Amino acid sequence: MIYVMSDIHGCFEEYQEMLEKINFNKHDTLYVIGDVLDRGKRPLDIIQDMMLRPNIIALLGNHDLMAYYILNHLNMEITHKNVDNHLSEQFMKLYLSWIEDGGSTTLHQFKQLSSHQRKAILNYIQDFSLYEEITVNDQQYVLTHAGIDHFQENKPLSDYDITDFLFHRSDYGHIYYQDKWLVTGHTPTILIREDRQPLIYKKNHHIAIDCGCVFGKQLACYCLDNQKEYYVKKKTSR
Repeated sequence: MIYVMSDIHGCFEEYQEMLEKINFNKHDTLYVIGDVLDRGKRPLDIIQDMMLRPNIIALLGNHDLMAYYILNHLNMEITHKNVDNHLSEQFMKLYLSWIEDGGSTTLHQFKQLSSHQRKAILNYIQDFSLYEEITVNDQQYVLTHAGIDHFQENKPLSDYDITDFLFHRSDYGHIYYQDKWLVTGHTPTILIREDRQPLIYKKNHHIAIDCGCVFGKQLACYCLDNQKEYYVKKKTSR
């Protein structure tokens, strides 16, 4: 089976429970379409679990991009050549913005790791895809984290800029592709659905799967083979 999941945001227990619920095994494939990191308490536990599973394909989210940039910069060796610019005013502004937007949990876990573990995680995040195009049961799907900004139907995905996939919120009332489904996270579905329920949104050739787990709602997973929806409610803090 082929599954999609997004915006796990450090919700490690819910992520584990979801894998158990779908009975995820070596014959399956899971696409995680961005924002594994930040906000929730255990983002790097999720990353380390994903690293052990070759059948999980990770796509880059805006939080993952920012975390990678900040952590990679902080993890650099300081030399006499870069000491003056290592913690520039511009970098510190980005750092503080990241921390305010949930980066503190990722940073906390990163500091607990060995230098080898840090390097392995950064290398893994560096290889995240910007998009995936897949076909399941003769149906075509385009997977991106946030959507496709500056969209043109005949424009190859390889011609878009990285920011086009990570920050723009899709227009869920507009059909992007007549013959494909656009699968996204990034925008919680309570902001898309008319009933404001934290459920998968499927309409106008869109499948939106961020059901706001880290905001107290639930983690969603969608099976592309049979269109089955799976949900795990956010655990209460203990």
